[in-house]
Amino acid sequence: MNAQPGTTHKTNVIVSSFKKHLVTMATVHCLLLLALVPFATAVPQIQHEYHNYEQLTSLMSSLADAYPSKTHLYSIGTSVQNRELWVMAISNSKPDDIVPRRPDVKYVGNMHGNEVIGREVLLQLIEHLLVNSDSDPAVKQLLDDTRVHVLPSMNPDGFEVAVEGECTGNLGRGNANGLDLNRNFPDFFEPNDEEIQPETRAIMDWVQSNQFVLSANLHGGALLANYPFDNMKPEDKPATGGAAYSESPDDAFFRKISLAYSLNHPRMHLVEENRCFSNDSNDGFPDGITNGGEWYLVKGGMQDYNYIFAGCPEITLEIACCKYPAASTLSTHWDENRPALLAYLQQSHRGVKGVVRDRYSSEPVEGALVSIVGQASPPNPASTTKMGEYWKLLLNGTYEVQISKPGYTTESKSVTVLDSVDPGDVVILDVLLNAASLGASPSGVVMATLLVAGKLSLF
Repeated sequence: MNAQPGTTHKTNVIVSSFKKHLVTMATVHCLLLLALVPFATAVPQIQHEYHNYEQLTSLMSSLADAYPSKTHLYSIGTSVQNRELWVMAISNSKPDDIVPRRPDVKYVGNMHGNEVIGREVLLQLIEHLLVNSDSDPAVKQLLDDTRVHVLPSMNPDGFEVAVEGECTGNLGRGNANGLDLNRNFPDFFEPNDEEIQPETRAIMDWVQSNQFVLSANLHGGALLANYPFDNMKPEDKPATGGAAYSESPDDAFFRKISLAYSLNHPRMHLVEENRCFSNDSNDGFPDGITNGGEWYLVKGGMQDYNYIFAGCPEITLEIACCKYPAASTLSTHWDENRPALLAYLQQSHRGVKGVVRDRYSSEPVEGALVSIVGQASPPNPASTTKMGEYWKLLLNGTYEVQISKPGYTTESKSVTVLDSVDPGDVVILDVLLNAASLGASPSGVVMATLLVAGKLSLF
């Protein structure tokens, strides 16, 4: 049947109008959906280039915005020239809060303003942890069980005046007052009369208000891992001056964690590499590690302060022979240090940890000392926090752990620590202390229930 004249045209108009109506409705529908979905924050990609203070601040702020549930960006204070000392706390849950038994660990970079590789690899580390927080099993496990605090630049003022390409100079080493921050801390072995600088005070307040379990500070100008003590009593120093091994009570543990870094770095553990410069007077460092005092004695150093005054084991990582190498080398430095940085963080999951409470009130006991029977105690033994938590990092072996506080009966228990950095292998020893006036527990001994291999709950 033939269509009437004009019918086809009318049909086409109707179809066209209907299509336009559908397109319009689809567009409106899409717009409504977009209105309901918040715009995703652009995730910055950190380039292998040097970042000044403004750029560093912007990058850290952008990363915090992109990963709000995994980050807590905060400042621990300001430099002489009022630059913020930014810290990024990273964890897969509650990055801004304390989680019982979860260790807090930290990295500090750029203490000397002209030693810059640490600053840049720590920025890369922040990004790496966040990007891989769910997809990489090792990173996920680390962030599930650890809170990592990263301070890329302790000396932002010094960095601003340092010069790229200067491998051995001192321009920018000190802060804006010209003082070496790694000679500015209170010293256990001899008086340190230097006026405490704002950057130093910020670190001191930070570590005294947070119980960090493990720490490292990153430097440049050498290639090695350096562990405490850095100093010794004046009467013990060599009569001729110079260096001397200064052994701490945790010497074997410090060697172990230093090796965890150096052996996971492709060059640090090689003597022919860590000698750095052809005219070096030293013969290199076997396995890429050294005792601080044996290298050279330092008064007022940060690693001794952390260990002695804050109860936090810290080592110093010299990660580049050149203090301020060309930016073109940054990618290589990141690739070399990435596995070592991750391996070192895992060392926080050694030994024994737990919570100490009052048996009758169930309230946490703050300030209880945690010691190992038969071993010399460090100047500042591990002690419980206001939440009753403690961590005692130990090598593998069998130990008698003793918990004591005036006003309570002392409790002790034998534990076996595995040679493992798997968080699931840490010995968990939760302790209930009896008030001394109430006497010991009815049995006269500490009762323990074995939960699973390597984990104990103390009652």
